[in-house]
Amino acid sequence: MGHGWEGAVLRLFRGRDFTFTVTGVERITDRYRRVRVTDGGLLAAVPPHPTMWVRLWFDRGGKPHQRAFTLVDPDPRAGALSLEFALHSGAASDWARSARPGDTVDATLQGSGYTRPAPAPGRLLVVGDPAALPAVVSLLADHPDTPATLWFETPHLGDRVLPFRLDPDRHELRLVERVDGGAGLVRRVRAELPALVRDPADVYAWVTCDTVTTRALASFLRREVGIPRSRLHALGYWRP
Repeated sequence: MGHGWEGAVLRLFRGRDFTFTVTGVERITDRYRRVRVTDGGLLAAVPPHPTMWVRLWFDRGGKPHQRAFTLVDPDPRAGALSLEFALHSGAASDWARSARPGDTVDATLQGSGYTRPAPAPGRLLVVGDPAALPAVVSLLADHPDTPATLWFETPHLGDRVLPFRLDPDRHELRLVERVDGGAGLVRRVRAELPALVRDPADVYAWVTCDTVTTRALASFLRREVGIPRSRLHALGYWRP
């Protein structure tokens, strides 16, 4: 399957194409699946960095359809990695549900980057949901000694037992039920986060929820909490 006009644009911007091959599939919960793959040479060509992501290509009604996924446990020596899928309706989830060893999926590396905040933050303030969990885990792993508070939205009961990989001595997990299209999460963060911020320049905030929620929280963190733009990463991962 070709990648259509989107693929052509990515090639113009020096996107690099690889083919992943499925080696195993793990059911984490009814709504969350991990797919292990060989990397098609990706990690030998481009060493992994925290929160590294690729665009995966799927067929949707005979047309190419791409979605971004964070690499999980990338292993350059083995040429392998995992991909995690928060299952819902859509081409990516359909592929993950039916994936079997030997299946392949095309991947394009273009746009992934990460700049470690400097100076190092005294605390991480993280807001996410199941779609953002791999990126959240990668971010926390890059700051192993930094205290972090994570507000994690749970659209379903099973989302409360996902593989958060938290250090109980440094990480605090605050589970938030998804209500009112994400407004419940906004209310919780607005009520609880300011008390954790003594110096806005000493924290690093990472917000990766749906686009509406992310936009509301980014505005709150900048305008009301006073977190500088250089200390805030806000990116909507999906549209409600």
